[in-house]
Amino acid sequence: MPSGFSGFPPEGLKFLRDLKRNNRREWFQPRKETFDLHVRAPMIELVTALNSELARFAPEYVTDPNRAIFRIYRDTRFSADKTPYKTHIAARFPRRGLDTSAPSVFYFSVSADEIGVGGGIYHPDPQSILTIRTYIPDHHREIRRVLEKRSLKQALGELQGDELRRMPKGFDPAHPAADLIRKKDWFLYASLDAKLALGPELFKELRSRFRLILPVLEALAKPFPAGKAVKAPPEVRS
Repeated sequence: MPSGFSGFPPEGLKFLRDLKRNNRREWFQPRKETFDLHVRAPMIELVTALNSELARFAPEYVTDPNRAIFRIYRDTRFSADKTPYKTHIAARFPRRGLDTSAPSVFYFSVSADEIGVGGGIYHPDPQSILTIRTYIPDHHREIRRVLEKRSLKQALGELQGDELRRMPKGFDPAHPAADLIRKKDWFLYASLDAKLALGPELFKELRSRFRLILPVLEALAKPFPAGKAVKAPPEVRS
């Protein structure tokens, strides 16, 4: 079935490319209508199309486009880089219904340089890190089983994320899941050709990888009990 998404117009990628060279408010503001028309509007179409697919195979991850799509404005309060705008547009689809502020998510981004696609748990809070680490020793075989699927590794590679050099206190350094326990993030990520954004194939590529990632997201979600999900802070909402 047609997705309803035909691709980003060339003007959209050109805008993102130009924004890299002109990351200033005085350049962006007179061109905000161009951003809305050629970048944000097709992004909404793409997220809507992906939601239709998620409703079939991962309904817990369906996310309203206005909440899924990240704002273009950077939070510069604690950054040495004071450029005001992101040079990509991105969206996340968090799993609903978990009592955690760091749920499993699908993610993708579009820039003039690449398409990024992935999923997992990224930069969780300390309590969520401890919850996952405590869960891993007794369940690492299940997690590895989904990570070792050939089709997944071909499409998204190995599990990524920051990790400690040494085992955290209270965990056995000789445990066979030491590599998983040392991590501070647990996610998969692949970079695709930016030209995919110009046509409907982008939707198909994202859908295919989301399907492959789903068992990983579900495995990572198991340590967290069902409950009232904690709302994401304003800086990650649209």
